[in-house]
Amino acid sequence: MSSSSPGSASLLERQTITQRYPQARVIVLDDDVNTFQHVVDCLRKIIPGMSEEKAWSLANRIDGQGSAEVWCGPLEQAELYHQQLAAEGLTMAPLERC
Repeated sequence: MSSSSPGSASLLERQTITQRYPQARVIVLDDDVNTFQHVVDCLRKIIPGMSEEKAWSLANRIDGQGSAEVWCGPLEQAELYHQQLAAEGLTMAPLERC
């Protein structure tokens, strides 16, 4: 039987690193192709919980400021909404981390 003194054995401590799931912003850009109504309809159809009032407000911001963030949240959902809005013909900015 071998004897060892306390502290002579090296113990590996487990480190826990918590990382937040990546978040992304979905941004619609102004263009000369889409009507306000089309933008509103797309936002209401694709973005969960989007009210008509909020969609019109965002459409006005897109027109007046050139772009608007229409959704921010988990990256995978952002990718889906980005893809769906682009498929409807909206002009999209690249996804940005938020």
